[in-house]
Amino acid sequence: MTDLEVSAEAASDGSDDTSVSGTEQRERLSLDVAITSPSTCQRHVTVVIPREDIDRYLQRAIGELMPSASVPGFRPGRAPRKLVLTRFKEHLADQVKGSLLLDSMTQITEESSFAAISEPDFDFEAVEVPDEGPMKFEFDVEVRPEFDLPEWKGVTLERPVREVLDRDVDMQLEQLLGEHGTLVPQEEPAKIDDFVVVNMVFRKDGDEISRLEEETIRVKPALSFPDGNLSNFGELLRGAKAGDTRKTHIHIVSDAAVESLQGQKLDVEIEVLDVKRMEISGIDEQALERLGYTTEAELREAVRSQYERKLQYFQQQQLRSQITDRLVKTATWDLPPDMLKRQSSREMQRQVLELQRSGFDEDYIQARQNELRRNVMATTAKSLKEHFIFERIAESEKIEPSETDYSLEYQLIAAQSGESVRRVRSRIEKRGLSDVIRNQITERMVVSMIMEHAKSKDVPFEPQASAEVAVDHSICGANLNEIPEAKYSDNKPTSIQQPLDRS
Repeated sequence: MTDLEVSAEAASDGSDDTSVSGTEQRERLSLDVAITSPSTCQRHVTVVIPREDIDRYLQRAIGELMPSASVPGFRPGRAPRKLVLTRFKEHLADQVKGSLLLDSMTQITEESSFAAISEPDFDFEAVEVPDEGPMKFEFDVEVRPEFDLPEWKGVTLERPVREVLDRDVDMQLEQLLGEHGTLVPQEEPAKIDDFVVVNMVFRKDGDEISRLEEETIRVKPALSFPDGNLSNFGELLRGAKAGDTRKTHIHIVSDAAVESLQGQKLDVEIEVLDVKRMEISGIDEQALERLGYTTEAELREAVRSQYERKLQYFQQQQLRSQITDRLVKTATWDLPPDMLKRQSSREMQRQVLELQRSGFDEDYIQARQNELRRNVMATTAKSLKEHFIFERIAESEKIEPSETDYSLEYQLIAAQSGESVRRVRSRIEKRGLSDVIRNQITERMVVSMIMEHAKSKDVPFEPQASAEVAVDHSICGANLNEIPEAKYSDNKPTSIQQPLDRS
């Protein structure tokens, strides 16, 4: 008779008051846990559950099953225990395995010293409850790196300063009116800031890789894609007319989603279908009504306020960049490539939400997204290291966002998107991005605190106008929506069934 059968045979009805799925306090498992560190951010965990614990769980399981077990020839609950075990052996083994794994992971969570930032890489089906001897399983998990916190007080910073001038408001107002202007076909050749309607085909050794059809693009010096940048776009299209064809080349970035095209040079053919120019109407009653304002003064004040938010974003980014460069300099630990690939989506979402709350339009945000995708691994690595350091500072200084902070964040995003605050909050929560909101608020608070303790001097600051236009099209033909979703957590794994998230 096997240990499994002996354990079940020895069990008696009602021998244990705690069911296999019970809510009462369980006796702790006598686990033998071995943890190794393949890298700074990885742990390999080997767990051995002794026979005594397996037997104890099996007794609970058989005791719970006996009163309702249905066996042909016997009334429910009256079949011999050995017959019930034989008939339901596989079911009992699965139930015991699930309970043992769940409770083991919970106990490891409570007792381990590492903080997981992903759910365990774990094959449930590969684990078996042996008929004899102990039960063993293994898993890998990504963890927050352990490091000495760099000195952050008293850093020297250059604080960019600039007043919002009337000419800034005039320029922003012209851009706003342009968004509601009318594109009018032109007989004249294209020039910078005109619009062209084009077909674009991308080929490798004569084979078509992807194409854009009837795409309306503003003529800027450069044309940005998520996986490449056409730096000569303005030069190429200047002077073009409807019916003209332009040819050039583009280099695919080394981080492109399609591995076989990484670093490759592709042929580009641009067919000009039409040239158009934006006609902008003045600020009349119709324009004010369309924009949702009653007077020109009210409109100008709103434009000034929005530009101040953008200016504050640029200033904060410059300060944050200085802080990050100093603190990350000591973070020499490597981050696993798989981690970076998964976290890239989360980093993209974080930056998009930051730009939205700062009042940037969709064209600017698309250009920023393309820039991030072209440098996804390096950008994500730096941002993750920054996050880990800021997180440690927040913990040590007990920094935690308030409900007021969250409300303000949603209000600012809603103001940019034109949606209600309730709708914005619901959309963010449904997409699982509440943790992203928390992180960007917390990190902003950490940056502000570092600035308060910094030695700073004011320097003139002039934001640079964008010299590129962005298109949401993967040259390689990859689906841009298929970036794997990242999962972060400040907590340790709570169970094999509960995905981790960065909270």
